[in-house]
Amino acid sequence: MAVENKNISYRIYLVAFTIFVMAIFVAIKLTNIQWVEGDYYRKLAKERTVRNFVIPANKGNVYSADGSLLATSIPNYTIRFDAVAPKKEHFDDNVKDLSDSLSIMFGKPSGFYQRELRKARANKNRYYLVARKLSYTEYMRLKSFPLFNLGAYKGGIITEQKTVREHPIGKIAARTIGYERTYDDKRSDGKGIEWAYRYYINGKDGKRLMQKIAKNQWKPISDNNEIEPRDGYDIISTIDVYVQDIAHHALLKQLEYYKADHGCVVVMETKTGEVKAISNLGRDDENGNYYETDNYAIRESHEPGSTFKLVDLIALLDDEKVDTSKVYDSKGGVVTYRGKPVRDSNGKGYGKVSLARGFELSSNTIMVQAVYENYKNNPEEFVNRLNGLGLNKPLGLPFKGEGKPKIPQPSEKSWSAISLPWMAFGYGVSMTPLQTLTLYNAVANNGEMVKPQFVREIKEWNKTIKKFDKEVINPKICSDEALAKIKAVLENVVKKGTGSKLYSKDFSMAGKTGTAQVNYHKGDDKMYYASSFVGFFPADEPKYSCVVVVHKPNVAAGYYGADVAGPVFKRIAQKIFTDVPSTNEIKTLNVKVKHQEKNYADYYNKAQKKENVVPNVKGMSAMDAIALLENSGMKVKVKGIGKVKQQSIQPGQRFNRNQIITLELS
Repeated sequence: MAVENKNISYRIYLVAFTIFVMAIFVAIKLTNIQWVEGDYYRKLAKERTVRNFVIPANKGNVYSADGSLLATSIPNYTIRFDAVAPKKEHFDDNVKDLSDSLSIMFGKPSGFYQRELRKARANKNRYYLVARKLSYTEYMRLKSFPLFNLGAYKGGIITEQKTVREHPIGKIAARTIGYERTYDDKRSDGKGIEWAYRYYINGKDGKRLMQKIAKNQWKPISDNNEIEPRDGYDIISTIDVYVQDIAHHALLKQLEYYKADHGCVVVMETKTGEVKAISNLGRDDENGNYYETDNYAIRESHEPGSTFKLVDLIALLDDEKVDTSKVYDSKGGVVTYRGKPVRDSNGKGYGKVSLARGFELSSNTIMVQAVYENYKNNPEEFVNRLNGLGLNKPLGLPFKGEGKPKIPQPSEKSWSAISLPWMAFGYGVSMTPLQTLTLYNAVANNGEMVKPQFVREIKEWNKTIKKFDKEVINPKICSDEALAKIKAVLENVVKKGTGSKLYSKDFSMAGKTGTAQVNYHKGDDKMYYASSFVGFFPADEPKYSCVVVVHKPNVAAGYYGADVAGPVFKRIAQKIFTDVPSTNEIKTLNVKVKHQEKNYADYYNKAQKKENVVPNVKGMSAMDAIALLENSGMKVKVKGIGKVKQQSIQPGQRFNRNQIITLELS
């Protein structure tokens, strides 16, 4: 018995000891939780019950120069259905009416929706998709449908809202304006105005502290936000919607006709550098349609071909090497440098012609000889001229992915004996269309080279946050004497040169054609044609400059710059000046005409007479006679049209106020 009691005692001691040890561990753990890891667990508890929610800032809008909306943010709704949430009686009573409403709104049969909703109910689907991409108006309409109007808990409607970026004028200039994928850093294209000015347009998100309550719902802890959201500013671009529409459709028409791979067009205001229109269209290989695929005008740098010959003229004339009257022999259309031939496009040359005429005809042999003979002993002089024009560096646009130009330098290992002559007709060099346009625009702007500008100002409502003024790259690219000769030659290109098909006696244009062979891929020997035209209009007082480049036109239809790109330039130029509403000022508004002044004085003197005597209004126009008589206090009846032939009360007679006088008009 004593032994048994002793065993029981041991067991009690063991249990007590175990409990004591456990109590020690619990105390240690509690101490650890409270003092050692207390901050961590308090933070964890707070994160699970209290959280900062982001309050998205409203993104600013992008406007055109004339106030048209180019890009804006709108709410976009996705509606789903929790088929388990509604009570059976609610579901059964409303499912047919709901299906009828959905049928009217979306066009599918009512029976289809009844089957789908009942199937979702049977399968206990708590996330059945009803509709995507609804506008706010559509969402409010759907929200009022039977069953859905009972709300989330009783009606089972689930609303998902997000903000999407829309372009009210469509995808025109989308690559320059920017779009949703603009913020994907893996892509270099499409990062337009919205990406470049994202600091201003995006705004800053706010934060609000909220506490978790039942059923995973959250409520604000206080009425005030932790951080107030700041809405984005609006961007006022330089784009003119009307000019943009003209440029887009002119390019599209030509691309479709020549079945080209892609092309671009840019229209720039000469004095300010403001880009009024930019279109970049590429073909979809699947269906052959064209849309904004890449920002070719800004990003695509390639050999320009003959449009680069403008540099030859600038250098030769400003360095006073030769004059435009200097005669060269085209030598049957072929000249050879280190065994490499330079050929004229017509295959036979142009005989002996002046430098100016060689440029007008886009003769490779003439331009190459002129450059090579005058710079072969000192190629640095020619290349430094190009560097001085800024052609060896990007324009420094705010957009990501601007193409880099290439101007061979004599100090580089790649420089060879044929580098100089090849540069003279636009090969071995590389430029983007916008860089080429900037050079031609400088000629049109009396030698002042300005940086292309896409944004005019940043605004918050009517308050200007930042304004972008004209930025001068080079105040004078060459002398006035050289400029005058260059302008004349560029105008003659259209009048009697390679651009003669574009000539119109009613409208002056100046520019240069270009037809270059471009590699399909870097390092690839396979070539295709790139047709271009760049110039300005009107030729005498340039207001706009424009560049057009079309890549890989159907050779069977044509590939010369004058045929493929030139008509786009002409169509844009003529439509701008014939279709755009005139904003010209009437300069002769305040000029006085003697006989008008005399007539007015006579009329005024007669009107000032206070006596009730009938004036002589014979020979006066009806309008003047009526005004004079009614101001005198008479009532006037008129018969016929024209000037006063007879009056019923003779001149000089007295009359009573409101007495009727009848005028017969011739």
